[in-house]
Order: sequence, then C-alpha cells, then structure tokens
Amino acid sequence: MKLSDLTQHAGEWLRGSGPRSEVVISSRIRLARNVAGFNFLSRCTRHQRQVLEQKVRQTILDASLAPQTLYVDLEQAPEVDRQLLVERHLISKPHAAAEGARGVAIGKDETVSIMVNEEDHLRIQVLRSGLQLQEAWDQINKVDDQLESKLDFSFNPRFGYLTACPTNVGTGIRVSVMLHLPALKLTGEIEKVFRAAKDLKLAVRGLYGEGTEATGDFYQISNQSTLGRSEDEIIEDFGDSIIPKIIDYEHHARKTLISEKGVALDDKVSRALGLLRSARLMATDETLLLLSHLRMGVHMGRVKDVDLGTINELFLLTQPAHLQKIQGKKLEGDVRRAARADYIRARLNGH
Repeated sequence: MKLSDLTQHAGEWLRGSGPRSEVVISSRIRLARNVAGFNFLSRCTRHQRQVLEQKVRQTILDASLAPQTLYVDLEQAPEVDRQLLVERHLISKPHAAAEGARGVAIGKDETVSIMVNEEDHLRIQVLRSGLQLQEAWDQINKVDDQLESKLDFSFNPRFGYLTACPTNVGTGIRVSVMLHLPALKLTGEIEKVFRAAKDLKLAVRGLYGEGTEATGDFYQISNQSTLGRSEDEIIEDFGDSIIPKIIDYEHHARKTLISEKGVALDDKVSRALGLLRSARLMATDETLLLLSHLRMGVHMGRVKDVDLGTINELFLLTQPAHLQKIQGKKLEGDVRRAARADYIRARLNGH
C-alpha cells in the first residue's frame, strides 16, 4: 500500500455504516505506551530517539498487526503528506509538526494505526465507524497484547502504565466518540450538553482533537481520567450511558426542528445543497458547515437524491492536503477554493 492510495476513498470510520451513524461518526480508542529502559521523549537525545524509533518500527512491522501495514517515516515525509494524515485522523497535529525520528504505522482499512514517538513512545489507535466501542476495545486489546509480547512496556504495580502526561497514567486509555450534532446547535441546546459533559469530567473538542474548534457541528467527547477505573468501566460508561443520552438529545432536537421549524429547516438544507451544487469558490469551513446541514437533511429524509457515502467522502477529500494530493500539485488561495468547488459540483451533480 502507498500513501497516495488513501486519497482514493474514505477510511472505514467515515463510511457511515456503523451503528447509530446518524449521529455517531466514529468511535476511537487509544492506548499510550512507553518502552522500559528508555527515557520519556522529552528527556531523549536525538540519537536515543532514533534508536527507539528503529526498534519500535521493526517490532510493529514484524508483528503483522494489520493487513498490508504501511509505515510512514514522518521525519522524511513532505508537509502535505503529514497534513493528509492529520486530516484522516491517523496522526495528531503535534505529531505532524514535531521534529526528529518519528513515524506512523497504518493498516490498509485504517482501523488500526500506531504513532511512534509522539508524546509517548507508542500511541496505539483503533477507529471504527459509528458507535462500536466494545469492538474497538476488543481489537486494540489484541494489538496491545501482541506488542507487549515483543516490547517491555513501562509499568508500575501501583500506578499502572507510566506515561509522559500524568493524565494518561494508569490504563493509558483515551476513549473518544465523534458526534454530529447539528440540531442541538440549531436549537441552541448544545451548551447544555457541554455543561453536562464537563460535570462528568469529560473533554469536548473539535474535529481534530485538542485545541481545535467544532467545525461543521462535529464534536469529539473523550474521557479525561485514566487512573482508578478499569478500561471496561470507562468503555461501559461511554457506550451504554453517556453517548446514548446525547444521541437521544440530538434526536429530540431534530424532531423539534421538524415540528416547529420545518420550513426553516428545509430552507437551510436546500440552501446548503444549492450552494454545494453551484458555487465556484468554496472555503474549507464553509464546505464543512454546508455538508453538515446536507448530512442532517439526508438523515432526516428531507433530501432523497444524495448518497450518504458521497457526503462522507466529500468531508474528507475536500480537505486542503487531500485536494492537493488528488490534483498532484500545490494549491493556494482562490485556486484551491475553485478546485474544491469544482470537485464538489462534479460529485454532487454526477459528472
């Protein structure tokens, strides 16, 4: 598999085929691990960082954790390739911008990826479409066991897995669910959800995680505490209680929109579809917002002739790095906005 192959389709997590996908875009579980005998990265020399990266890279490739695993050397990768991996949620923004030996291993369907030398020595990640936390946990647990049979992870009998950031000490687990909540935003109820999440000590972030805005009505909700609770308890809380309640709130808001503001709803959805099908220049944020309204309209039965898979692919393939990889050249300013508008019109008008 080559990196350019990724621009031919969306990852498994964006196919919209998972349970509760009308609201839940994806489920992600991430484990932070460090190799015993090596300093945390903030204390590593450049040479130690290189030695560690080589050791972990070879272990991952030898373990055959996923079919056709691709390893990308991020120290050598061009900026546009690193940005493409951020847009696909396969690496973090800090990992893309960092310096020194580091990389990422990616399975063919992108459900499994492993960041090497991010904040911790390994950040193992499993992404699934819709609400599939238990399935994601089963998968990542196997990957973790395979790697731990080859690598000695830093572990303390009292505190659990040792990590660079104190908030990850213990299980090292971070559970994140990406939600599409346009109706709660339109009805002005979204702030109540945020307040409730904070009371439960959950983090609410934007589309690309920490430090990003909630563009296009997409929100990531994650646990903040990893110490004192088991992985199963954290996942059960998310999958059986917290996320289903938020889904119910969004459904209620959608019903309210239909019953009390049906004309305004149809106007918003129709304007989104009209602009996407006819505009000649389209900025990234505007595209995400319009696609968000269109996605809501499709799920609520207000739009019949647009395929959900097409919308999900447009969310990803119209991002700046994806557009440049598809076009095979650097695009800036109005040239990029024009290319984005052309691409969207072609996909939605069936050309």
